[in-house]
Amino acid sequence: MSDSLALLDDASTARVALSPMRRELLGRLRTPTSAAGLAEALAMPRQKIGYHLRLLEKAGLIAAVETRQRRGFTETLFEARSDALLIDPMILAPADLETVDKQDRFAADHLVRTAAGIVRDVSRMREAAADEGSRLLTFTLEADVAFARPADIEVFAARLSDALAIIAADFAPAVEGRSYRVTVAGHPAAGTRTKTTVN
Repeated sequence: MSDSLALLDDASTARVALSPMRRELLGRLRTPTSAAGLAEALAMPRQKIGYHLRLLEKAGLIAAVETRQRRGFTETLFEARSDALLIDPMILAPADLETVDKQDRFAADHLVRTAAGIVRDVSRMREAAADEGSRLLTFTLEADVAFARPADIEVFAARLSDALAIIAADFAPAVEGRSYRVTVAGHPAAGTRTKTTVN
């Protein structure tokens, strides 16, 4: 298996992968298996399994990894090329996406689109680094905070922005160094609700 996680940024490939039958096959193909082996395990005709395997192979989601002789014929073993698939969250986004809500850093839509862009860009760079035999260096910082009032969010964002600007000035993009994009985002913690105060 070449990748533990692969990005699907093509709609036609995503459609191939999302079929329930083919998702089942991709899960079983984490271990090299033949069409005959899959047909036996799933109690399905070998021809039907072969049809789905051809689609998966054409889409680049599986690959033949071994052939062997069995009962007078050549059997091909297939394996999923990735342990898990990540579909580009913005695969069906409009072409003018960059102009939408770009000005509102407090809009949830802007956060979702920014996060989707990070998923897409980092996944592509990670794959390129893997092809070169290197590792993509990234970092993730997280902290839990609480805000008593909505206005506190703006105060926090402003202070964080000022602090980030000061730190970033010490690491200004240099010709000989690799530029990094630092994104700071905040959202309500999952499973929590805002407590209402009655005056």
